[in-house]
Amino acid sequence: MSPTRRDFLGTAAAAAAGLVIVPRKVLGGRGYQAPSDTLNIGCVGVGGKGFSDVQAASKENVIALCDADDTMMARFLSAEQHPPEKKAMYERAAKYRDFRKMLWAEKGLDAITISTPDHTHAVAAMMALKLGKHVFLQKPLTHTIKEARLLAEEAKARNLVTQMGNQGHAKEGARLICEWIWDGAIGDVAEVHVWTNRPIWPQGIEAPKEIPSVPPTLDWDVWLGPAPWRPYHPAYTPFTWRGWWDFGTGAVGDMGAHLIDQPYWALNLGPPATIQASATKLTKDSYPLAEIITYTFPARGKMPPVTLTWYDGGIMPPRPFAAIENGRMMGDDGGGVLFVGKKGMIICSTYGDNPRLLPEQLMKDYKRPEKTIPRSPGIAEEWLAAIKEGKKSTTDFAEYSGPLTELMLLGNVALRFKDAKVVLQWDPAKMEFPNFPEANKYVHKEYRPGWTL
Repeated sequence: MSPTRRDFLGTAAAAAAGLVIVPRKVLGGRGYQAPSDTLNIGCVGVGGKGFSDVQAASKENVIALCDADDTMMARFLSAEQHPPEKKAMYERAAKYRDFRKMLWAEKGLDAITISTPDHTHAVAAMMALKLGKHVFLQKPLTHTIKEARLLAEEAKARNLVTQMGNQGHAKEGARLICEWIWDGAIGDVAEVHVWTNRPIWPQGIEAPKEIPSVPPTLDWDVWLGPAPWRPYHPAYTPFTWRGWWDFGTGAVGDMGAHLIDQPYWALNLGPPATIQASATKLTKDSYPLAEIITYTFPARGKMPPVTLTWYDGGIMPPRPFAAIENGRMMGDDGGGVLFVGKKGMIICSTYGDNPRLLPEQLMKDYKRPEKTIPRSPGIAEEWLAAIKEGKKSTTDFAEYSGPLTELMLLGNVALRFKDAKVVLQWDPAKMEFPNFPEANKYVHKEYRPGWTL
């Protein structure tokens, strides 16, 4: 029998460091599908960000669609913006509510996209990896620090192509920031400020007491996944799940993959040495309305120690009054990043867009370096191409998005202890807080019976 694409990629990866595409005529067989041909994709989650993720995957052959909510599925299928040929493909695709059933039933899948709430990211992605599927997983990668570590290890062991859906990483601005900082445009950077307008959903509240009926269109058990059992309420789904501890990762989980990604890449940050947080009221059920999280990092090669401060809920960093004129917006309506170097500053918008050197005269005088980082066709397009070419994507789980997600989620652990009068120290090798063991229980969570990694 002709080998499958996964067999081919796995054998080639084991035999050599790079993949050599062998012409169809050499492998033979009229039914053989070369690695460069169309991929069979399954998409988990078609509402919200999943809508555009399915559209990005539709450059290939989408053969299965999955969503726990029939309303989201119907809304996706009936959308007017689908071209006729794409709409026909979506209608032909097998439909599922439970991603586990989809993965077991659809043996011909090469890869899947996952665009579900944060709390089901890891269990869906891990199952796909163990079944040999390439995975595109929306940000943040996982709900807990340990999940991020385990996904990274599994992806590395299986040599599969993985990508986190932080689209800002694929943009021109992110590459310019790296190239300018590496060129020494603002000198050594020892201070970074990152801010967002999130949350734009309710936080700092208690769980609702009412117990309405579950809509017949929703599989509540599948939607809950590994989270602790609780009665259905429309306060949790389809959008407001981000603000609840059991389902989302708050503002830093939502936007850190875009905003923290900029200094993480440009400054080669790695794991932090310490983390501390201050915040407005948080409850046992939900994240606070506003917070400040401060991370410190040791020196990395020639780069000096650096402090990164995160702000959300409308809190902004101090304006660099000597470098930016009165009335000028910092970043954009969604947030921004400010790098403070010895020779100047760089400021950018939410997704790394529109980077500028400060003060303005520095921008006018700066001679830009050659572009040294390969440009991306887009975060999903890059993933699809990497599968076919046997290459790694830029935010693969093992080397990039797993460690980045750990960094982001450490901030949420610090939030839990905002009133404890403590600066948490982090030991990445042991995955624990050596100076405050009480925090270790938040590195991971217990899963509801029937759910596992």
